[in-house]
Amino acid sequence: MAYGAVIILLYKLTSILLQEASLLGDAHDEIEEIKLELESMRSFLKDAERRMERSESVENWVRQVREVAYEAEDIIDEFMHHNDKEKHKSGFKGIAKEIVHFPKNITARHQIATKLPKIKVQVREISDRSKRYGFDKLDEGTSNYMSRESWQHCAESSIFFGEDEIVGMEEKTEEMIEWLLEDEQRRRIISIVGMGGLGKTTLATRVYNDQRIKQQFNCCAWISVTQIHDSNELLRSMVREFLETKQLVLPNNFGTMNNIQLMAMLFHYLHQKRYIVVLGDVWDIYLWSSIRGAFPDNKNGSRIILTTRNENVATSVGVGYRVNHLEPLQEKDAWPLFCKKAFWNEPGRCCPQELQPLAHAIVNKCEGLPLAIVAIGGLMCSRIKAIREWKKVYESYKDLPFYLKHCFLYCCMFHYCSQIKRKKLIRLWVAEGFEEAEEQLTELILRSMIQVTETNAARRVKTGRVHDIMRELAMTIFEKENFCTAYDGNESRLEGNFHHLSVHDRGEKIRLSRTMSHHLRSFFVFKTEMCTSFSLDAALSKFKLLRVLNLQGVPVETIPSTLGRLFNLRYLNLRDTKISELPKSIKKLRNLQTLDVWNTNVRRLPSGISKLTRLRHLYMYCNNYQNSETSNIANSMMAPTGIWNIQCLQTLACIDAEEELIQQVGNLTELRRLDITKLKTVHGPELCTSIQKMKNLLRLCVTATNEEELQLESLSLPPSYLQKLELVGRLNTLPRWFESLSNLTHLYLGRSYLQDDMVLSLHKLSALVFLELRKAYNGKILHFKAKWFPKLNRLKIVELAQLDSLVVEEGALPTIQELNLIRCLGLKALPQGVEHLISLQKLYLEEMPEEFIQMLRNDKYHDQSKVCHIPTIKIVCLNG
Repeated sequence: MAYGAVIILLYKLTSILLQEASLLGDAHDEIEEIKLELESMRSFLKDAERRMERSESVENWVRQVREVAYEAEDIIDEFMHHNDKEKHKSGFKGIAKEIVHFPKNITARHQIATKLPKIKVQVREISDRSKRYGFDKLDEGTSNYMSRESWQHCAESSIFFGEDEIVGMEEKTEEMIEWLLEDEQRRRIISIVGMGGLGKTTLATRVYNDQRIKQQFNCCAWISVTQIHDSNELLRSMVREFLETKQLVLPNNFGTMNNIQLMAMLFHYLHQKRYIVVLGDVWDIYLWSSIRGAFPDNKNGSRIILTTRNENVATSVGVGYRVNHLEPLQEKDAWPLFCKKAFWNEPGRCCPQELQPLAHAIVNKCEGLPLAIVAIGGLMCSRIKAIREWKKVYESYKDLPFYLKHCFLYCCMFHYCSQIKRKKLIRLWVAEGFEEAEEQLTELILRSMIQVTETNAARRVKTGRVHDIMRELAMTIFEKENFCTAYDGNESRLEGNFHHLSVHDRGEKIRLSRTMSHHLRSFFVFKTEMCTSFSLDAALSKFKLLRVLNLQGVPVETIPSTLGRLFNLRYLNLRDTKISELPKSIKKLRNLQTLDVWNTNVRRLPSGISKLTRLRHLYMYCNNYQNSETSNIANSMMAPTGIWNIQCLQTLACIDAEEELIQQVGNLTELRRLDITKLKTVHGPELCTSIQKMKNLLRLCVTATNEEELQLESLSLPPSYLQKLELVGRLNTLPRWFESLSNLTHLYLGRSYLQDDMVLSLHKLSALVFLELRKAYNGKILHFKAKWFPKLNRLKIVELAQLDSLVVEEGALPTIQELNLIRCLGLKALPQGVEHLISLQKLYLEEMPEEFIQMLRNDKYHDQSKVCHIPTIKIVCLNG
């Protein structure tokens, strides 16, 4: 990471030399010299970090470069902070404040100024040493990577890795299904055992999603068990998994239930059902004994699947268990898999003769692990097929350019079983200074270093994860280089000057060393059960250079005023915490880019928020109003006065439609997302005037107050790039400008109560991939004609009370994969023409009329033959 640290530092030095010249004074020459010395050693450093074998002296030199770059970055950050304060002084009040604090400011600037010459001397000495080592530069003009077009072809080889390509996976799947469906009526536990990277989760997923399994079991759940588990939270997760999928309400005291109460609740729910449960990544042999009481042996063929690396876990579950062992691939199977990935564009997918010794050595390093073989194969397919290039690669991490190493770091900071949201990752990377975040995410996916776990209706990446093997490899290197560490409660004290820290599980014993707190740039806490001995106030007092603070889901109730000291903070995530207000000192965070107080008890933000001129994303809503038609009214938030002056704001979600805000929000011409609620009918035209100025808007959500009408007809020229639109409120007719939304992919209409045939108007939105109609139509028939909605992937029809007929002509909805019919009580028969929906993968029915359900369940009706092509039909009734 030394090369990356130097590049980041050079960027900062260049920036302040260009932009801060008037405030640098005598420091200008010092900074210029440091910059020149670093530039002179940059190519030597890059070569040294990429060498497969390095002497001890070279290792020491690289370490010295890294440490001095970190120290210099600390000084520069403080220097830029003081310069920023200088620029913001204005008027009598600012001058008076400066006079009061003059001695203190003089001392701070002097301390910073005296550090620069020392850093300059250190850099010069290190630079002189590099010349004595005599490193050779990398050949100029040699490209390490293929073109972007070639990367796209490589995607076919790396992203869309089919598990059926793993030798024996098909046989293992069939064996598992046979065990699960055998006549044995006793509850049986089946374990999948093997080391990380062998495909345990892949096998369990194939079995869990197989339609033969779905049809034979009444209910199912998949729970990932963390390495350091809490049985209470585990039981709680299982209750949520079972009940929430059935839309059942959890009891009011659910959050305080003990283990016995939770087990009794699960037992009662499961005792008459044939269930299947997957417990993934089980490490502790005592886990099953602590929760087994929740799973009744009701003699109807229920099954439990465990995936584990520990053979003892599989054999400690009692009598009647089965074990499916996964073994590493043999050379004869590993080699073809590697060649299929690395040489997808070569004739016969064969390895060139001159590369075979190196290629076999690389495959041997994978030790038969399919995931490692696929990842390294995906990486090697991008390399020039030359021996000198392949010699530079000895592990995937080492071969990453510095900016991808930093981005990959943030994926590894999350828990190994976590699914990471794409948008969150991008905001984190931007906070670290990597503006091309979308492209960097794509490249990591193409290299098979991030696995795509979920896509949206438009087939865009929604979530991803890092496999535990890749994460362990990267964290070993990161910790060795003092770049980051993950704390899980096993150590009482953390030593080292790490730049990034993540705390998992229990953090009550955490003690941070002084050196670490001085350098820390990112601090992640993941739903830890912190006790009072962990002082957030004390931590924030130490972490003065922090750029990222992630406390999402942590049960903190207050944020101390010391937050205002984090002058370097770019990203502040307080989502799902228990805080009710933010300290007034937040107005001092002039570098803040993302502020997230979504689903907290905060009802009003400090007025000083409007002074955060670099703020890009502001999330300030209580819960998901799509799923609760009244929550948006009871729990929305008033925007601080002057929020419309933050010119670089890109996300504003979600705020009350106050008159001044409606008039001024049009000033936010950089907005990509706007969520506004409590809109009154009379304010509709004014809002349209403001929206018309937002040329970059991609997502718009407008919710009316109670039963008021949405008056949006005056929006003559809607944002041309708009992709997602949500309108909640009465509409007399669909606005005429709907037809011009050529880029719209997602549409949600709620409480519209339209009388006209809306499908006739909506079918012109040819780019739609998702459509939800919730209380949106008062007519009796929805008629989808041939060639309408050519790209629609998901259709949700919810609570259309008058609807009694749904007609689908042959050739309509040609790409539909999921159809949801929810509480449409007048619809007594299957959609006419449902047999034409040959691409339909899932039919979801919730609280539909009994006549409707009987047509699916009773053999005497012919309707069953119309849906036999649909792999998944899920029926949720009110009684569970």
